[in-house]
Amino acid sequence: MAQATQEFGEWPLKRLMTEVCGSGHKSADDLTRAQATEAFERILADEPDPTTLGAFWLANRWKRNTPEELGAYVDVMCERVEYAEPDVDPVDCGANYDGKGRTAILGVAAGAVAAAAGTPVVVHSGDRVPTQKQDAYKHVLDELGVHTELTPADSADMVDETGFGFYYQPAFNPAIDDLFDRRDQMGVRTFVNTIETLANPAGASVHLGSFYHLAFAKKVVDTFVESEFHDLDRVLMFQGMEGYDDVRPGYTKVAEWDAAGGSDGEGDDPGSDGASFDDFEIETAEYGMDLEEADLAVDDVAVDSARITEEVLAGERDDAFADAVAVNAALRIYAREDADSIEEGLAAAREAIDDGSATNVLEELRAF
Repeated sequence: MAQATQEFGEWPLKRLMTEVCGSGHKSADDLTRAQATEAFERILADEPDPTTLGAFWLANRWKRNTPEELGAYVDVMCERVEYAEPDVDPVDCGANYDGKGRTAILGVAAGAVAAAAGTPVVVHSGDRVPTQKQDAYKHVLDELGVHTELTPADSADMVDETGFGFYYQPAFNPAIDDLFDRRDQMGVRTFVNTIETLANPAGASVHLGSFYHLAFAKKVVDTFVESEFHDLDRVLMFQGMEGYDDVRPGYTKVAEWDAAGGSDGEGDDPGSDGASFDDFEIETAEYGMDLEEADLAVDDVAVDSARITEEVLAGERDDAFADAVAVNAALRIYAREDADSIEEGLAAAREAIDDGSATNVLEELRAF
């Protein structure tokens, strides 16, 4: 242990548990940036005892991580990410990696439609990531016959050639992928499930994500602000189905952050408490998505999502799935400010489907 202490510093995880964060969710203290940095460096180096690691992850879950802690964890992760930036600047879509189990994954279709309308999109995921280990972006693309186990450089080329790109976690973020077995043994989500979605492997300036509650969207924005690695221009997040980046039907809250939004006022908070952050509510029925979440349920998420993607892009569906894909594409277009409003983004999305551009993107992806 003396050698480990000399290498990493003065805060092994057991000491952090005893003196800082392990006394319960009401009395625990938060970690400093330096403590959080050291803790995650130790974890990625496989230094902690498995029992101590599990206890530390649970303690973080119980007390709830601060943006400063998450920012430190993100930065330690990003130092180990292999970045490959395409020539274009895409929208980064970091959906929950542990996937969906009940409703169709709409992000592949929505991303292809947005790409066809002129908004490049990047998605990223792993393969059966804990804890749910359900279907994610990779599995829909596999069913569509699109190559997914790409190097980061190939993923960047995919974006430039087709407007849509997939980055595979084991290839661009192997340090997190190496935690698979330990995360699987936990049986519950940890802060790793949050930060892996923020890796942004294409170096995009716009992030699109989802949340259950607005407080989480604010925490993500503040995490990006606390991160010394990321320098985003915009973040758009909304209430998503099953925690994924597919907007849920009905009365839905949207959170929008613009890095330049708080610059007018001297001393203005650059995070979620400042003028740079706004939240508003939309009724998806007003954009043609007049349906219930149950209308988007499927039996086999990967297989059915792939079939729905093909049919929507080809203009062969005029139903709930087609409406949902169009609205989700519109939000991607709006996130990058390629449209001034969601309505304008929706018109561009529907035109990309009607004129055949969207299905052409899928064919280009298959040929890549």
